[in-house]
Amino acid sequence: MIARRTLLLSSLLATTTAARAQAWPARPLRLVVPFAAGAGILDIMGRQISGPLGERLGQQVVIDNKPGAGGNVGADIVAKAAPDGYTLMVGSTAMFVAPALYANVPFDPLADFVPVTQINSAPLLLVVHPSLPVKSVAEFIAYARANPGKLNYGSGGVGATPFLAVESLRAVVGFEAVHVPYRGGAPALADLVAGQLSFMIENVPGTLPLVRDGRLRALAITSSKRSALVPELPTMQEAGVPGYEMIGWNGIFAPRGTPPEIVKRLNDELAAILRTPEMTEQFAKLGAEAVGSSPSEFAAFVKAESARWLKIIRDKGIKPE
Repeated sequence: MIARRTLLLSSLLATTTAARAQAWPARPLRLVVPFAAGAGILDIMGRQISGPLGERLGQQVVIDNKPGAGGNVGADIVAKAAPDGYTLMVGSTAMFVAPALYANVPFDPLADFVPVTQINSAPLLLVVHPSLPVKSVAEFIAYARANPGKLNYGSGGVGATPFLAVESLRAVVGFEAVHVPYRGGAPALADLVAGQLSFMIENVPGTLPLVRDGRLRALAITSSKRSALVPELPTMQEAGVPGYEMIGWNGIFAPRGTPPEIVKRLNDELAAILRTPEMTEQFAKLGAEAVGSSPSEFAAFVKAESARWLKIIRDKGIKPE
């Protein structure tokens, strides 16, 4: 009798789970981007996948930009959202280093989110305003050292990958610069083009068009190998900064408690999208590589990334602002 009841209960649970998975999604999804719209990599990647994902799910995926506090405002919104599969977020390293760089972060980055899949990995570019009298990384470092505190740089906020990229470079080569936080990479790049900032280390998709237009000057790429998009541009290591490498990444997260069957459906659809030749080609044009990892693989990745960056922040003495 007990065995029959157990079997019946298991059958009912399986039926309920299947029914819930089939019923979802019944309305549009909200994809929160925790930085401003424009040239920022999270916004670019969110918009790259939102259309195809909506087509595969049969529901619109609406981008909702919620910038502020280096991505913490948007992340907190998603952490507190109903875990029903209708609210997702494009995340990055920023959310996992937030507790080390901000006081009173209202969410636990490892406990309050379910990793769905890694979307991409991509290097960044060191770019300067054309008025800065430097044309190489060596000249940039020499100039920065000779003018302590006179250079300023922007980023999407403390903890964002561009911020960490500059702070890591400063720690390695030794120069002073003033950080100016923005609500995303796009407004920071706009001020760099306008001459309000001296330099940035930012994503390739947002910066390369500005470099090609002559509005910014690129000095190096942060990957360990040169990029096919700008083969003439040296890596930071080739330019004289031994061991320096910075690869950014973005991924999709859901609130804690989101049903596993919905997470699996999202992962299946996103992985299929990221494997298409069209998406691979689009990402390559942006200087990025499509990933599409499983939820367990992505969970292990973000845990390792969190530990790695928290150690770097501690070892390099990077302080909260």
